[in-house]
Amino acid sequence: MRDVIALFQNYMGDGLIMIWYFFSLVYLWLEEKRKNIRILFVYVPVILLLLFFNPLIARIVFRLADTEIYYRILWLLPVSVTIACAVTKIYGQLQGRAKLFFAGAAAVILLVSGSFIYQNPLFHRAENWYHMPQSVVDICDSIRVEGREVMAVFPEELLQYVRQYDGTICMPYGREITVDRWNVWNELYGEMEAEEIDAAALTALARQWGCHYIILPDDKKIAGSLAACSYERYDHVDGYTIYRYADADLSVP
Repeated sequence: MRDVIALFQNYMGDGLIMIWYFFSLVYLWLEEKRKNIRILFVYVPVILLLLFFNPLIARIVFRLADTEIYYRILWLLPVSVTIACAVTKIYGQLQGRAKLFFAGAAAVILLVSGSFIYQNPLFHRAENWYHMPQSVVDICDSIRVEGREVMAVFPEELLQYVRQYDGTICMPYGREITVDRWNVWNELYGEMEAEEIDAAALTALARQWGCHYIILPDDKKIAGSLAACSYERYDHVDGYTIYRYADADLSVP
């Protein structure tokens, strides 16, 4: 049960938006008379929460899967829509200046309950139709080999985008390596993200994983030479240098 509570606390964040949500849920439970609205925004969420906090169900799911799967039950809660429904219903029942005051207060509460999305390093302002950094698009286009898969190791800030753009570019690890609760580790990742890279160690690990390419940001400090370890400079794209394994067989089967 402690694990379940911890998951819910992680989901709540600072808690303000969930306080607003539970207030809206209770309000709709007491005041909403339309059956379809009650089913969608009251009954279903309450059932989901009862299932989520049920120790028996939690024990079964934890045995069959991991906490990350169980956590996703909370994604089914219609938090934003429920708040919007409650706010508009309250607004419609008020008169005169009370409407303006309530609308302003609700807007302020919602603003302080959240955070600016682009402060999260996993989000990026859209630069193209793919809604991902243009550097990812340009790097993938540079290393793509038509008709076959290639293996490349990317720096942390690009990991989550690569597979979204091109499924033929494989990686020895993905975004899961950056999530503490997944408890995943990779020695190659550790070397890639070191303050100063040891060229010999990095290239040895890259060869073990069958990496055709190594992508490094220009400001990364490197002790030694990747070229001396069989990874030659292949291209330079948007602030990143691409190194290719000199003996890589990139022929199409």
